[in-house]
Amino acid sequence: MEDKYILLATCSDKVGITSLITNIISQYDSNILHLDHFTEYGHAQDADGKLYLRFEFNKVPLVKEALEKTLSENDIEFNLFDNSHKTKIALFVSKEDHAFNEVLLRVKRGEIPAEIVCVVSNHENNRHFAETFNIPFYYVPSNNAKDLVEKDILDICAKHEIELIVLAKYMQILSDHFVSQYPNQIINIHHSFLPSFIGANPYKQAWERGVKLVGATSHYVTSDLDEGPIIDQDVTRITHRYNVQDLRKIGRHVESSVLAQAVEYHVQHKVIVTKGNKTIVFN
Repeated sequence: MEDKYILLATCSDKVGITSLITNIISQYDSNILHLDHFTEYGHAQDADGKLYLRFEFNKVPLVKEALEKTLSENDIEFNLFDNSHKTKIALFVSKEDHAFNEVLLRVKRGEIPAEIVCVVSNHENNRHFAETFNIPFYYVPSNNAKDLVEKDILDICAKHEIELIVLAKYMQILSDHFVSQYPNQIINIHHSFLPSFIGANPYKQAWERGVKLVGATSHYVTSDLDEGPIIDQDVTRITHRYNVQDLRKIGRHVESSVLAQAVEYHVQHKVIVTKGNKTIVFN
């Protein structure tokens, strides 16, 4: 894997921003490997639009420091990443294993450039999968007081220096306090029938209504349940011939792929969360 830096930047759109950045990179004999940008209009505070940028460029001495100085001086919001660092992931799971194993196997195959450093679960069902890959498995039952449970989990995450939490069908609602410890660093998956089919057994509810699409949505977790910034979505078309079991089977496939894709976008630093609770995804 080529050593490179990845820059995500946001500012009010104006002439010269892109050239400002490219000139700094070129001054240090760093080659730009990829450049993507998007201007969004409609922000009242930015009549000229909001500019979002993503650069990949060769890792060379001093370019990082020079860029950080220039961007700060020009009031450009930014994050600068070194791709040699693999994001440390904690996988949270309950009983279902489909989304959990999809992320686990894609990481192990090298398709997602990250490291799963621990698994947290309120059930023992998936312990053997984690132990197969020598990943520490922490069983934290949910029958204790919620604040104590979450304290234990936060201690585990701190111990492993977690940078991203992936809720792979972890069937517990996280408190506002917990979520606040990892802003835009917790990714969840749910079926796209929400909010039309909320509560228990959504696939049965969907079947009873004769739905024609089965889908899933991955998003960052916020204090507003299932309303965080959306990272990825997908759907599969179905017909009246599908029964409830068919819907569940197809739903598992869609949930798994959408969650894994969202994790991949995040660890490849392709996502910018806007102040309007949206995402810009350079996919």
